[in-house]
Amino acid sequence: MMSSIILAKQFSRYPAGRFLGDGPFSGELFRKRYLSPALRENEHISIDLDGARGYGSSFLEEAFGGLVREGYSAQEIRDHVDLISSDISLLTEIWEYVNDAEEERRSNAQ
Repeated sequence: MMSSIILAKQFSRYPAGRFLGDGPFSGELFRKRYLSPALRENEHISIDLDGARGYGSSFLEEAFGGLVREGYSAQEIRDHVDLISSDISLLTEIWEYVNDAEEERRSNAQ
């Protein structure tokens, strides 16, 4: 099964903050509401990032890097999450957060 999310329409045009306490449209909320359930169900999820008024690093790192801290590997995330954006640097930034979170998990496991 595949789900599609247009973040600006289905979540918020103003995503911001890392944790739930940081505001109503945090990275943690986005991860818990959309990303984690899709991965738990082994679904493929397509996320269109265009249309939002910008993304803070804390939002992106928590939403996507947080998946690694939940136990998903970077490869599992890549296999199940398609990111769509006209801003290629945004896509690069998100995958860097995923890779960095996996590196951190590996170094903490040693």
